[in-house]
Amino acid sequence: MQRLTSQILAYAAQLSEGTALSAKSLLHLGNRAAVDQALSRLHERGELIRVGRGVYMKAIKSRFGSRPPTVEQAVEAVAHQRGEIIVSNGAAAANSLGLTTQVPVRSIYLTSGRSRMMSVGSQKVELKHVPRWQLSLATRPAGVAVRALAWLGPEKAEEALTSIKRKLPPEAFNELVAAAPRFPTWLARSVGKAAHG
Repeated sequence: MQRLTSQILAYAAQLSEGTALSAKSLLHLGNRAAVDQALSRLHERGELIRVGRGVYMKAIKSRFGSRPPTVEQAVEAVAHQRGEIIVSNGAAAANSLGLTTQVPVRSIYLTSGRSRMMSVGSQKVELKHVPRWQLSLATRPAGVAVRALAWLGPEKAEEALTSIKRKLPPEAFNELVAAAPRFPTWLARSVGKAAHG
């Protein structure tokens, strides 16, 4: 078992910072049960950090000691490993577009997968399942606008769209308009008014 943990650590050392490991990606080193057990031991020893069920990342070592990966790195790694779309929440999107000064206190991300909690070091991250339309255009500027509008709701959408139209590059705003058929009626109507009004 010691040899397998050493092999896993050597393999992890070759990976760039923020790359995730899973038992399936390590089956060339041993059978599934042995790899699972070795990953668990490495987690207990603090060599690897468990960021999701069956998803691990190496601790980042610096001259100040080791630390967990950033929340963004962990979320991206889980998205890649699970084949999910995971993006920032609507409040964070609205803040990034200057539509609110409210800064989210909790780390909440929206996902195409199931809702769940995830730990990154001592920090808790909530992954919240949302309808597919909120994930349309993913991390693109138009996608950020979609999530901000979903968070603001029908009452504030038209006013916010005036500001969004000024802030987004024309091609990003056109992308938002083109995606309108995927949105709920209230949002599609507001986007249409902003585009043609």
